[in-house]
Order: sequence, then C-alpha cells, then structure tokens
Amino acid sequence: MMAETIRFAPRVLFLSADPERVRAQLDGAALAEAVARPLRDEVSTDEIIPLPAMVHFDAALGRYPLTGFTAAGERPIGPDAIRAAGIEVIVAGARYGKGSSREHAVVAERSAGVRLVIAESFERIYRQNADNVGLYTSTDFGLIERIRRGEAIGLDELLAGRDALSAAIVRAGGLLAYGQAKLAEAQRMPDTSADDRPRTLFEKIIARHALATPDTPTAPAAPGQGGFVRADLRFIHEYYTGMCAHLLDELADRLGAPLPLHDPASIVCFEDHLSYVHRSPVHVAQGLVGDVLGLSRAHRAFATRHGLKDHGYLQALEAGDPGNTGSQGISHAMVAEQYALPGQLLVGTDSHTPHSGALGCVAFGVGTTDMANAFVTGAVRLVMPEVLRIEVGGVLPEGVTAKDLVLHLLADPAIRSGAGVGKVFEFGGSAVRALSTDERATLTNMTAELGGFTGLVEPDAETVRFVRERRGVDIAIAPWMRSDPGAAYAAVVRIDAAVLSPFVARPGDPGRGVALADLPPEERVPIDIAYGGSCTAGKREDFDHYHAVLAWAAERGLRVAPGVRLYLQFGTAAVRDYCTAKGYLVAFEAVGAELLEPACGACANCGPGASTEAAQVTVSAINRNFPGRSGPGQVWLASPPTVAASAIAGRLVSFTALRAGTRQG
Repeated sequence: MMAETIRFAPRVLFLSADPERVRAQLDGAALAEAVARPLRDEVSTDEIIPLPAMVHFDAALGRYPLTGFTAAGERPIGPDAIRAAGIEVIVAGARYGKGSSREHAVVAERSAGVRLVIAESFERIYRQNADNVGLYTSTDFGLIERIRRGEAIGLDELLAGRDALSAAIVRAGGLLAYGQAKLAEAQRMPDTSADDRPRTLFEKIIARHALATPDTPTAPAAPGQGGFVRADLRFIHEYYTGMCAHLLDELADRLGAPLPLHDPASIVCFEDHLSYVHRSPVHVAQGLVGDVLGLSRAHRAFATRHGLKDHGYLQALEAGDPGNTGSQGISHAMVAEQYALPGQLLVGTDSHTPHSGALGCVAFGVGTTDMANAFVTGAVRLVMPEVLRIEVGGVLPEGVTAKDLVLHLLADPAIRSGAGVGKVFEFGGSAVRALSTDERATLTNMTAELGGFTGLVEPDAETVRFVRERRGVDIAIAPWMRSDPGAAYAAVVRIDAAVLSPFVARPGDPGRGVALADLPPEERVPIDIAYGGSCTAGKREDFDHYHAVLAWAAERGLRVAPGVRLYLQFGTAAVRDYCTAKGYLVAFEAVGAELLEPACGACANCGPGASTEAAQVTVSAINRNFPGRSGPGQVWLASPPTVAASAIAGRLVSFTALRAGTRQG
C-alpha cells in the first residue's frame, strides 16, 4: 500500500516551448512557472521515448526519457539528462503522452527518477500506464510551488478527480499487485444490455464482456467509472513482449510460483515492427540491430514457453542480411483479416488496435502492464468512455478517400482542442455505410490520432462480404449489433461528405490538416520520399488506389520523378498475394517503385522509407507524423492516391490535378 502523504524533491522540469529554458533547468536553474511558459502541448510518446531506445525493456530505459522532446525544432534533452539533473517532477501542457501506447515511456520516466508528471491534460493510455507502474500524475498546477517548498502532498490530492478503480490501483502499488489481490475470481457480470434504456453498440458490447470485481460497479460502468472486461482476443507484438515477460517473471519471483496464462488460445503474438531493421537507417547507424535481435529472441521465447500462436518473420534475421525479409503481416491488418468478428472485444499492445472496429467490434490499445495483467488474470482494465457520433452524410466525391475524411476531422478545431480525447468514435451516416471495410478501417485505425479510446462502425452486409472474402466463412449480423434509436451521445458531429476534397497534414502533427487545393504555392516544395504502407494504408483497397494512379502513369510512360524514392509496402502477405494476382506489380515496377514485404517499416522509423536528414521531405500515407516518427525529415500525411500522384509529380499533388496537368489540388 502507498503512504498517505508523499514528499518530492524540489527539482521540477517545465517542458518549455523555449529550448534554452529547458537547458537552463537541466543545468540547475529553478524557473518560475510564468518564466517557463509557454509549455509544450501534445508531447507525444514518440518524444518521451524515441523508437530506437525501445530496444530496451527494463531499467536501462532510464537513460532516455524525453530524448525525443522537441522545442523550436531542437532536442534539448540528451541521454541521462533527466537522471543527472535529479528531476522528480515534470510539468507540461495539454494532451501529454499522445500517440503510441508504448509503456516504455512511463517506465523510462520512472527509471530516471521521475515520480510525478503534472500536465493540463493527459492522453488515456499514457495516464493508465502511469497508474499501472506507480508513476503519479496530476492536473493540479497548484502542487508545484508546494513541492518546491518541501511540503508533503496527500495521496488523496494526487488522486483527486480519478475514478475509484484508478485510485485503488495506485493505492495498491500498481496493476499487477492489484490484479493478484483482487482479480483471481473475476466472473462475467449479468448482461443488462436488453433493458429499456436505448444503448449504443459500444455499451452493448461492453455489457456482454463486463466482469464483476470487488472495486467495480455491480452493473456495467457508467462513463468515467473504472471496470474490467473479458476480451475475446488479446495480442502483443515484439516491442512489448520482452517487457511483458520481464514483468511476469518479476511477479512470479515475488509470489514464489510460476504464473500460468489465462486462456492462452485467445492470445496471439506478432513480429511486425522490426523485420526490416537491417535496412533501418537509424538502427543501423546507432548499432542497434543486435539489440533488436534480442527483442525478437525474447518475443519468440515467450510465445514458445506458453505455446502461443505467433505470426512471425518470413525469413529469420539471425541468418544475416536476408534482403527483403518482411513479416507475415502487420498485427492490426492481420487481426482484421483473420480474427476480429462483430460484437467481440479485442485488446492489443498498440494504439492502433481500434483498426478492427471497422468490423463492428470493440478493439482498444493497452500498455504492457495492462496486457501482462490480462494474460494472467483474463481481466482487461478500462475507464468507461462516452461515445461521440460522427455522422457523415452524402457521398464522397470522386478521388476523396477515408484518409482525406479523417485528416479533415483531425483538423477540426474542436477535435484539435481535445473534444475527442478518451471518447469512442462511432462512425456512421450514408458516406460511411458506402465505404468498404478496408476504408472503414482507416477511420477506426486513426481514432488513435483523434485522441479517442476506440472507433467502430456498425456491422452490416459489407462486413459479411469482407469476412467471406478474406476468410471464406459466412457470418450473421445479430439484431442487437447496432446502436438503438435515442441512445445517448456526448455529441454528434455532422460532416457533409460532398464538400470534402483531398487533404494533407503539415509536418509535425496529424491535426495540422489543410485541403490540398488551399495549400499555398510556397508550401508545394519538392519531395524526396513517397511512402505507401503501414496498417493504415497497406490494405487491399489502398493498393487499388496506388495502382490506379501508377497504372495511369505507366500507360503514359511516366516514372517516379527524378530524385524521388517511392516505397510501397504491403500490410500483409495476403495483400501482397492479392496485388500479384491482380497484376499490379507490373505497373508498380514500370514506374520505378520499390516494393517491400509486409512490416510496419518506415511508419515506426524501422525500415526503408524513413528519412535520414532533416532537410528531406516525405509524403506518406501513414497515420502520424510527430517529430522524429519516421526519421529526422519533414513528413506530410496524405491519402494513398495523393502519395502515388506526388511521387510521379515530385511535389504534393492530387491524382485529379496530376491528370489535369495542373498544380491545383
């Protein structure tokens, strides 16, 4: 149990937007809050713990917290800086910890000696991860001067405004300790989803998976309340498996007995991020390839020890440099293709787990401790979110894709200010119903960038078609698998599809969107790299779009513009085989595209397509472009057809404009 009062060392680091003020604090200056402002908003987990440092999964992470933090284009925090400066309290602006679900971020901070993070607001997964490992978080800026005066802070103050379950987990010393004490006998809660109250599809699915536990409501949780659910599928990938195994081994040592996994048949493992590490500029340059092989060995050892299903590499990296290696597929794409079904509940150790919500299931990302606890107890923690309805009416114009729609939504001022943080995005309306499942998955996948808990689309005849096409099985959509008329929503956002056009997001954040037609001429700079791939944009229909553009170009004798490299990376082996069968590879090769086997690759700064210099400009179909996410260069986000068209033109341009021979978007 935690002490009722806590004293913190007075060393406070304000994450100022001015890099000199950050350096001054690390050198010993104690800045007043007013002097340190403005604070950086939206500090991402990519900045808290950059991907190359994630080859570590234990206390060694303490060397690297915030080494990716950027202020005015600079990185003022180097390795060991936080620990050497004795920083115990970090202070930041809004939406701290946005982006990936990587628990390495909070473990790195805690291992460096940080005990408390104060921010104007937190992203859901980051704060839950912090609770799970014993890192305190607060939105009370009044604590700062009290800490500097040496006052003891009451635990109740640090937990103010938190739901009862989160508070109980913090008081227990973290989730694994709590799970062993309270979750061993958790059972399914009686399903009350058929009562008279109109419910959303999300609420109905949660009600069918809710568990009864000592510290949770006796009925499914209301918004803001904590609870536990039983998942139909739990999955993990190689960046997290070693840490998960490490946590479970530590717990087993404390308990003095091995810990069997709960229902191992419902656990699936993936090696999808690092199979091109031998061609990853940053990993090769920093000598990290050997460490990555260690991650893979830890992953495979865990899967083998517990007899788990493992979707691995197409060719073993230990054999040396095997050329185009690749994986069987990216976890999210494979879960949608092979596993997810309407009405299910799925969890994975990745923020883009909502991808499978396109099939009418609830799928959300969790941190490593959450997954370790779920592996041994079968219980998955969540704080019940509100549901936001995104109603897209009308018909999308020709040339406008789901990626353009989600970039438009990300640029909405209300979304930019956090209106979607922690909420469920229920996508509906005539334009959404007209989308294929692949396109719907682009919307639900990028719920992560919208700040949401998850995203989903009501299942329908298209869902039945998708499952039959991809798996050769027939499913039925049960009558309950829809939201009821009159169901309560936090808000309804209405979008007229007819007014949409091709969109791009300026470098630095997915929310910096602008209609391509409105982009000033001075921003239509030459590009160096065009990348089509990732879980978001490596699906069959994405490759239909790439092919439509590149076949048009090949028929006219056009090739990728001089000085531009175009990479097309399949999301799964099944997508590769689809493209081969359709004859797409002829056009891809004719224009000079480099084809890559399935992997997360450049999206995670783990393979070809990542930039190597700050001056390089990339147009990419990936889901996020936070600083350093895909190399040191500037990354513009765009739809698959815009990426392909820009590769041919050598600058940002839509397919419509390319065909018209004009610079207009």
